[in-house]
Amino acid sequence: MDATTKPLRIPPEMSIYAEEHDIYELVQSLVISLMVDKPEDPIHYLISLLKRGNFEGNCFSSSLQARKLCEHIKAIHITASNILKESTDLTKKAQEYTAKEQEIPVDIWIKLIQQRLLKIDCVRQGWVLEGIPQTHREAVSLQEAGVIPDHVVLLEAPDAVLIERSHGKRVDPITGDIYHVTFIWPEDNEVAHRLERQTSDSEEQGVTQLMKQHQEVTALRRTYQYCLKSIDADQPFVDVFDQVLTYVLSRHRSVAPHTPRVLLFGPPGSGKSLQAKLISQKYNTVNLCCSELLEAVCADATSMGELIKPYLESGQQVPDSMVLQILTDRLSKLDCTTRGWVLHGFPRDLEQAEKLQEANFIPSRVFFLEMTDDVVIERVSLTSVDPVTGDRYHSLYKPAPSPKVQGRLQFHPKDSEAQLLQRLKEYWANSSSLQAFYPEAVHISADQDPHTVFESLESRLVVPLPKSLPVKGENST
Repeated sequence: MDATTKPLRIPPEMSIYAEEHDIYELVQSLVISLMVDKPEDPIHYLISLLKRGNFEGNCFSSSLQARKLCEHIKAIHITASNILKESTDLTKKAQEYTAKEQEIPVDIWIKLIQQRLLKIDCVRQGWVLEGIPQTHREAVSLQEAGVIPDHVVLLEAPDAVLIERSHGKRVDPITGDIYHVTFIWPEDNEVAHRLERQTSDSEEQGVTQLMKQHQEVTALRRTYQYCLKSIDADQPFVDVFDQVLTYVLSRHRSVAPHTPRVLLFGPPGSGKSLQAKLISQKYNTVNLCCSELLEAVCADATSMGELIKPYLESGQQVPDSMVLQILTDRLSKLDCTTRGWVLHGFPRDLEQAEKLQEANFIPSRVFFLEMTDDVVIERVSLTSVDPVTGDRYHSLYKPAPSPKVQGRLQFHPKDSEAQLLQRLKEYWANSSSLQAFYPEAVHISADQDPHTVFESLESRLVVPLPKSLPVKGENST
């Protein structure tokens, strides 16, 4: 064979490494920073970015929730007041405006935010901006300056609730931290004694301020629609925080190239073949059924096909070494490495799973389709096939349309109740060890409509796995 026409083989380790270390996202982040900042020396700039080593952990949130969030994820809490406490020439210039009770020009304000976020603590640990930006103009200016959050949290409540809560707010004149007489009160008595009531606006001023905020919020929603989540703040503080934390720890669907590597497990009749077909059709992945693959190799009359033919004809189990060689050859082909794959029917036990992993074919998602034995027997043993059309029928749920079709239906011998019980016994004997081998596997009930099962599979297939909380002493990411 001409070497130029030899099928390409991409080592599976390449895509696994890229996904494990977020290489695609890293490159995307570097390119975005490069195009926003437009440095004179791009190579030196990229090297300095890589040395900083943090490209996540940035969020917009609000007040009490922001403080508690920073405690949990070890990020830096940034507010307007602590930005203005920085001792720089630009800060002094901004303070001149605040001293005259004038609004700080947007260009100066954005530069101040940039200066703070570029400090080493924010770069390494990530940051949470509280109450910034306040306006659509600020948001757009921040984006133009390259300040782009991973998550934006919008806490919402009815106007009446907001007005009522404003009466209970207290401010620490030293730190600028905000507390509340009902929801959050400082544990330190010294802090509690120095708290001051905020200057109250008239009811008319309060309503005007709320109307202005509503107008800006509408524009801010559009600006951050790709990463914004609205949360009802009119509920207990702990419940609100749980929702905020869950969202901040979630990961958005990546636009990076992704090749799904999916394993489907389940008892006979749980719908593995159908779900694999649906995934393959929608996401253009390669659908691999181990038994069908062995039959195809046997039909090709290759040397391997001749070796496995006696086993298939006699109904014996093909040796694991042969199955693994056939399977790894197929998984190494270009379509599997570039489009991804959905595999079912292998591995059947722990030893096969270990051998598959040793061959560096590591799934990105593993699903167990769960179903009780009684449901399996009812679903499978009452199923028959029309040899003329290939259509499948069920005695209870999808009977034959006519006596003529009914008369020619055929039952597969392996679907008899006795054979099913034996296959179920073998499946359950290995199920627990396979579940232990794949601890991050998702378990889905297969005793429901197939399209409902597919929706459950799909929702876990396209969304990246959630980030875990940082271990104490480690930098946030």
